[in-house]
Amino acid sequence: MTKTPVVLVTASLTVATALTATFLIVTSTRGENTSFASSAGQLEVQTIAGGLTNPWALAFLPDGRMLVTERPGRMRLVTAEGQLSPPLKGVPEVWASGQGGLLDVVTDRAFAQNRTIFFCYAERASGGGRTAVARARLNDGSGRLDEVKVIFRQEGPLSAGNHYGCRIAQANDGNLFVTLGDHFTWRDEAQNLGNHLGKIIRIAPDGSAPSDNPYLGRTDAKPEIWSYGHRNEQGLAINPASGELWEIEHGPRGGDEVNIIGKGRNYGWPVIGYGIDYSGAKIQDGAARDGMEQPVKYWVPSIAPSGMTFYTGKLFKKWTGSLFTGALKDKMLVRLSLNGNSVTSEERLLQNLNERIRDVRQGPDGALWLLTDSSAGRILRVSPAAK
Repeated sequence: MTKTPVVLVTASLTVATALTATFLIVTSTRGENTSFASSAGQLEVQTIAGGLTNPWALAFLPDGRMLVTERPGRMRLVTAEGQLSPPLKGVPEVWASGQGGLLDVVTDRAFAQNRTIFFCYAERASGGGRTAVARARLNDGSGRLDEVKVIFRQEGPLSAGNHYGCRIAQANDGNLFVTLGDHFTWRDEAQNLGNHLGKIIRIAPDGSAPSDNPYLGRTDAKPEIWSYGHRNEQGLAINPASGELWEIEHGPRGGDEVNIIGKGRNYGWPVIGYGIDYSGAKIQDGAARDGMEQPVKYWVPSIAPSGMTFYTGKLFKKWTGSLFTGALKDKMLVRLSLNGNSVTSEERLLQNLNERIRDVRQGPDGALWLLTDSSAGRILRVSPAAK
């Protein structure tokens, strides 16, 4: 893989683009108007739905409705107008403890024909939890999931409730990429190919390992592994401009990363990185080592990025080609300007909203749709304001 320049972001970072427009937010559940600055002109942020408990992921259906997961273990259908269905039946039992629960959901590329979805969640095992991936058929007429089948279970030391990863991206060939965290207390296992901790895997829709996976056939490695040396991967998406897989992961105190994922590559955790332990102690040997990949961008201090999408819509012409991610710790929406595989600038949005942004997706209407992570979670729609 060709290495690209690293962009360091600090708390003192300022956006290169002059921000002169007003950001108007309409929050129907709170009845407040707050102004923000944006490089794309005046924008409106509308609360589409509220009353969700720690919503984690959003996936659009062909008819404009959405599937939304709630971390305690519920999955709902939501109309474009914000009507919430009762929780869908058939969702497996999840281990809703710590950072675990019902997490990502995506629709199959052939969903219009097969009604298939994929989702991942924290599954209780003897002594802890692990990430599981399931396939199901959406039976929205009956308000349930049918033919639910677990197609993959993470192997390795179990989690006490942290660092599950659990983002899914489906490639054009139908294969699934899935992020698997290091379970926090087992960070050294991210360098061990003999388990799934701190890895990104690539599996077929039935859960099997594709024949061109990099470690297939090795007795000392799991056949599903695509890349390794990851910490807690919270964003995953395929760049439509290049077809490459991009990933965002949490560092410890500092060192959140944006990576371009290559087959069989080692991304360094916990050997190299740009952060320190929560205690202040040193973790890594340094920031670089031969044979280990560099991020295309990292944040010091951490912002806790989560959820990501490449913007290809027409509503925000100035933002076409940008990468968006939510931020949990710093409670904002982040836009990254790209030039090929280089990050050229950052714009920080919605900071005064004071909401943890868990997921960000581009809707079929070209708007940006966000999930706020709280016990009173909301679905927000970001669009240009009426002139």
